[in-house]
Amino acid sequence: MSTTTQSPDRTPTAAAPARTPAHPWLVVTVREVVVKLTDRSFVLSTALMVVLIVAGVGISAFMGGRSTTFDVGAVDTSTGTVAQGAQQLIAAGGDDLQVTSYDSEDALRAAVLDEEVDAGLVQGQDGFTLIGNDEIDPTLQRAVSSAVEEHVLSQNAEAAGTTLAELREGATVSTTLIGADAGRATAAQVAGFIFAFLFYMSAIMFGMTIANSVLEEKQNRVVEILATAIPVRQILYGKVLGNSLLAFGQIALFGVVGLIGVNVAGMASDVGWLLSASGWFAAFFVAGFIALAAVWAVLGSLASRSEDLQSSTGPVIGVIMVALFAGLFAQGMLLQVASFVPVVSSVAMPIRLLAGEVPLWQPVVSLLLTLVAAGLLIRLGERIYQRAVMHSGAAISWRQAFRLES
Repeated sequence: MSTTTQSPDRTPTAAAPARTPAHPWLVVTVREVVVKLTDRSFVLSTALMVVLIVAGVGISAFMGGRSTTFDVGAVDTSTGTVAQGAQQLIAAGGDDLQVTSYDSEDALRAAVLDEEVDAGLVQGQDGFTLIGNDEIDPTLQRAVSSAVEEHVLSQNAEAAGTTLAELREGATVSTTLIGADAGRATAAQVAGFIFAFLFYMSAIMFGMTIANSVLEEKQNRVVEILATAIPVRQILYGKVLGNSLLAFGQIALFGVVGLIGVNVAGMASDVGWLLSASGWFAAFFVAGFIALAAVWAVLGSLASRSEDLQSSTGPVIGVIMVALFAGLFAQGMLLQVASFVPVVSSVAMPIRLLAGEVPLWQPVVSLLLTLVAAGLLIRLGERIYQRAVMHSGAAISWRQAFRLES
């Protein structure tokens, strides 16, 4: 029989409990970021979006600098003169028009059918006729119609013993924009749509990622292992912060790529006002996303399977859809009210800033309201998450989660 001896100066001690990290939420945050950055589907989808942005800017620049050449056939001096007038109108729009003469109308019609020319112009007793094969380009049709009108009015004025310039004297209307925001309305609408779409896309994509991650850890009981070393509420904080950083980093990447592309393509003339609104959008995006991220985490903790999650995300998606449509379609007082409603303001207030001058206190107050709402939702989410994430069995409701012991 073997025996063991123990040194008299040593006494048995109990095993030391697992040490809690100094910043447990930071451990979870880093874990969330690393897992996502090493996820092939996430990396590929991000790269694909960058490629689409670059391609979109390139196509816009190419189409903007591209000119179209129209071929029009004429059979006599009168139609040739009208076609020459249309040529000047087409050239003013950045395109070109070439006129080809034919000996007869039959030859012209044959050329149109053979697609040697885009259209043919003939004159009859009732006026001019523009002949096409299957269709006539609207730009060409408008230019020829204007040229015909100009030609006929000039002939009528000459027959009346006057000139076309005298007939038109005082009948011209010029347009002048004197506002500080003149000329940027279209750009503001496009930028507003981009802001709304980015918020909607990120809130849905990363929100579902948070919910599915919580549900998966709950199903695999990984959260029970994590809870032995990290307080449950710290797990929630880390998940919210980690995915918020990923979402903001992705949006920032898209924005930088887009701005570089616009500048390289020479499409940016004055983007100072856009950069200012983009800064506010970034701030509202972070606040609104954090508020929604806490709710997504709670939804994941309440579910027991993916089917439960799919049926419980409707209200959150509804709020995101309201934010999207309020920002895109609300106007006047409705847009002003929406810009102070937390989460909805993440889209509505930046769009107001794009549309025109907004007093500084309004975005500041709106952002503070969103931050307060985010803080309250995180505290509420923390209470429910602590109770529900350890619950096994069927899915539970918010009210049932409150009744569970933490």
